[in-house]
Amino acid sequence: MFHCFAVFWESLSLKIVLVFFATFLIVADYVRRRHSRDFPPGPMPLPFLGNLLHLDATKPHLSIQKLADIYGNIFSLQLGNLQIVFLNGLELMKEALIHQGENFLDRPKFPILYDLSKAMGLIMSNGLPWKQHRRFALSTLRNFGLGKRSLEERIQEESRFLTGAIENEKGQPFDPHHEIDNAVSNIICSITFGNRFDYHDSQFQKLLHLVYEAGAIHQSIWAQLYNIFPALMKQLPGPHQTIFKNREQLKCFVRKIIKKHQENWNPLETRDFIDAYLNEMAKEDVSSSFHEENLLQSAIDLFNAGTETTSTTLRWALLYMAIYPDIQERVQSEIDSVIGQSRPPVMADKDNLPYTNAVIHEIQRISNILPFSVPRLATNNTEIAGFHVPKGTLLFCNIASVLFDKDEWDTPKKFNPNHFLSNGQFRIREAFIPFSAGKRACLGERLAQMELFLFFTALIQKFSFQAPKERPRPRHDHLPRWRETPQEPSGIHSDPLASWGGPS
Repeated sequence: MFHCFAVFWESLSLKIVLVFFATFLIVADYVRRRHSRDFPPGPMPLPFLGNLLHLDATKPHLSIQKLADIYGNIFSLQLGNLQIVFLNGLELMKEALIHQGENFLDRPKFPILYDLSKAMGLIMSNGLPWKQHRRFALSTLRNFGLGKRSLEERIQEESRFLTGAIENEKGQPFDPHHEIDNAVSNIICSITFGNRFDYHDSQFQKLLHLVYEAGAIHQSIWAQLYNIFPALMKQLPGPHQTIFKNREQLKCFVRKIIKKHQENWNPLETRDFIDAYLNEMAKEDVSSSFHEENLLQSAIDLFNAGTETTSTTLRWALLYMAIYPDIQERVQSEIDSVIGQSRPPVMADKDNLPYTNAVIHEIQRISNILPFSVPRLATNNTEIAGFHVPKGTLLFCNIASVLFDKDEWDTPKKFNPNHFLSNGQFRIREAFIPFSAGKRACLGERLAQMELFLFFTALIQKFSFQAPKERPRPRHDHLPRWRETPQEPSGIHSDPLASWGGPS
């Protein structure tokens, strides 16, 4: 019997064995991924790669929209071992994030995000630790009593530094990226670390560079490959390794600040978020989730979230003002009539500036800074729109599908402040969800809205923005250049954020 088997084995060619083995793996992979008939539809995945080739790494939101046109507002994709359900449209997002929010409260252990945060902090944590930290962070930010100054005062002070930096350019074209990034980041630094940084501080500039470099790689194919093949990508060199190197340098920077706070900590004087967290850790009945590593991750989360998106939105804002000078002039006229030139803007002015408020909201809508929500995880078997979503499935909400929905907006792909006006008065729209929705919506929404209003009105109050005459019409492949004079218009060269998935 054994002899017969040996003869048979020897008669097989290596080619046949390899074909049989490959076929076995493909069938096993298919059986493992097979879902019930009531699972959301989607394109046929390739073995091992899944639907990776269905996504454009540079503009994934456009790929998702094309798939939604084919399969409907709820569909599925397979990326490696990750089974993902995508939701498009306001009604489905409300269903998942609000009406069934408890079933989608958790974050998945998305390989690259989990390896960076270890499920700690304010963004990627889950369960009771997340609820405790979110409640603590919201309370701390709401009180703005981090010391003696309110959040509004901090932003007003930084607005003066920002306008002063632009004045120093003396009307010459320049790239505003540096000044705006510094100004916005200084707000969250003041709240989290207790101090702001000079715009020419080399350490601060290095910190910002680390954040933006990692952010760019997060949006690349390298991050997608890491999430699909984490065990393999951990061993391979490549740009994805830069994300982890940058995170270690950022951790080192924040650890030094925390250590300094611990050395001169005074529980009777809460200067910033770190002090507030140390106070919480010192309580006798404190939860075990409040510890130094969670403080470190929470501080990093605040710094990252409080820097990039608001800065990006402000850069879009100045671009649109340069492209639409008639809208810019109307904003300036409203600011002049309500505020004038003798004092800086305050939040109390907001209700009296309906057109300016509408312009700010329209900038947020059309700039489409974050096309997708941070991923969620189905914690229970549930049903959405008649489809079965099993426990453990990843959920992505395509926010861009709502912000550009032709059924929600009169001119979805055109810059139109009238989207937020009714009889000359500002009106908020249910479909305005750049901060996502539900219990895990962006916890910094209130701060971001305050920053956008105060920074934007301060800039438009003091300056006008226009494209330099010697430069061509704005294109989508360069960074901006700005020109400023106190009494004359200042301007830009081109679109600063094409890679962020803006109007398409």
